[in-house]
Amino acid sequence: MANENEKELAARASLAYIRDGNVVGLGTGSTAAPMVRLLAEKIRAGMKVRGIPTSVQTEKLALSLGIPLTTLEEAPDVDVTIDGADEFDPGLRLTKGGGGALLREKILASASKQMVVIADSSKQVPVLGRFPLPVEVIKFARPLVQKKISALGAKVELRRTASGEPFVTDEGNHILDCSFGQISDPPALARALSDTPGVVEHGLFINLASVVLMGKNGSVLEFRRP
Repeated sequence: MANENEKELAARASLAYIRDGNVVGLGTGSTAAPMVRLLAEKIRAGMKVRGIPTSVQTEKLALSLGIPLTTLEEAPDVDVTIDGADEFDPGLRLTKGGGGALLREKILASASKQMVVIADSSKQVPVLGRFPLPVEVIKFARPLVQKKISALGAKVELRRTASGEPFVTDEGNHILDCSFGQISDPPALARALSDTPGVVEHGLFINLASVVLMGKNGSVLEFRRP
């Protein structure tokens, strides 16, 4: 319950970064969902914004709440993306992808003038790596990619649904959850993963977050990139 309250506090605080007329990237996951609901309340009260969802799941939620949506084709310059994270370090480097939407999330973050991350206090870490790193791969290349990432020192598991079937992303790919332990050099690992044929995208978000809003002990702490 404490984490849920912290998520709600951070989500509410993030609305201060949205201006009337903005194009807003709408994140995915248990922290982003409260933000989408709170934004819908602002829209019902008269705020004019258009949203670009980072997943089919968020798209369905936004449509059910009456949030006007657009696309990157119609609005390539995104004012702000608000999204959660699985963990963040002191340099505001993130691990994302626990919800399976890391590809669209990174695309929206890279297209945005600023990325605002909302989190509960359990997501703050001194070094990335406590949460397994999601890596999105094309199905054809999965065995090869799994072997190559294992050679980098990770324990690699194919993400599966509750019924045991391989999890399939909105873009039709698989996700490998890769446990590296503490990631001492995130930029180097990011480059190694990006250079691996068959990897579509990975969950290391580096130099993308402008600010992290973290709920803790009934208040919201703000962290900015050094």
